[in-house]
Parts: sequence; structure tokens; C-alpha cells
Amino acid sequence: MIRDDLYDIGLRQRRDMFGPEGAEAQVEHTTDLNDKIQDFVTRYCFGDIWQRGGLPLSDRSKVTLAMLIAQGKSHELRIHTRGALANGVSVLELREVIVHSMLYCGIPAAVEGLRALEEVLAEKGLPSSIDDEAEKAGVPA
Repeated sequence: MIRDDLYDIGLRQRRDMFGPEGAEAQVEHTTDLNDKIQDFVTRYCFGDIWQRGGLPLSDRSKVTLAMLIAQGKSHELRIHTRGALANGVSVLELREVIVHSMLYCGIPAAVEGLRALEEVLAEKGLPSSIDDEAEKAGVPA
């Protein structure tokens, strides 16, 4: 892969969102089979689109999660749930994206979103209770 500013910015964004396992571990273990995808994701997805003004990273994460729920992409949903937490999206906001998706994507899609959130919270040792945060925001828990 060609290293340039766009690539370096993308790799740094991937590291910030997904840690070294989602950055260096992905791109350093590419093969002839997947190198073009890894390069595209690093350079254009995270080095370009995720860097644009107009939406903060936390909003980009929420939009991404909503689209992944709509498409039923459970693997990517878990990856981007981790990234959303790293981008400052609260557990309450994640729950609300999932609840809102129920209206437009259906109950099974929302359940998969909730399952992903619960798994990521458990994996990270984070509490799943949102009662305090919901009360402060005036949202029914």
C-alpha cells in the first residue's frame, strides 16, 4: 500500500475509534485478496469521508449505526458500536438510535442493534444501566 497523508490520517482515525486491532492489525495483515479493500477503507472511508466538516464524529457514528441496523450488518454493527463509544456517543444515545430504528427498520433489526450494544458493553466492562443518564436528559428509561 502507498503511504501518504490521506492514508496516515485514515489509519490514525481507525486507531482512535477501534484501537490497534482495528487499525495496524488490519492493514499490516493484508493479503493479495483483501489489500484493495483495506486500502480503500483506510484512505477514503476514514482518511477522507470521516474527516469532512459538517458533522462531528459522534454524529457520523450515530448515522453509521443507523444505516448498519437498517442493512442488518451485525458484524459491522459491533465494530462501529465500539467506535461510537470511542467517538463520545453515550450509551443513552446509542439506545435511542436503536429505539428510533425500530420505527423505520423493524423490530428484528432493532433487536440486533440492542444485542450488539449489550455485547460491546459487556466486553468493555461498561454498565448497561442508563437510568441516571436518561433521567438527566428527561428521557424515559
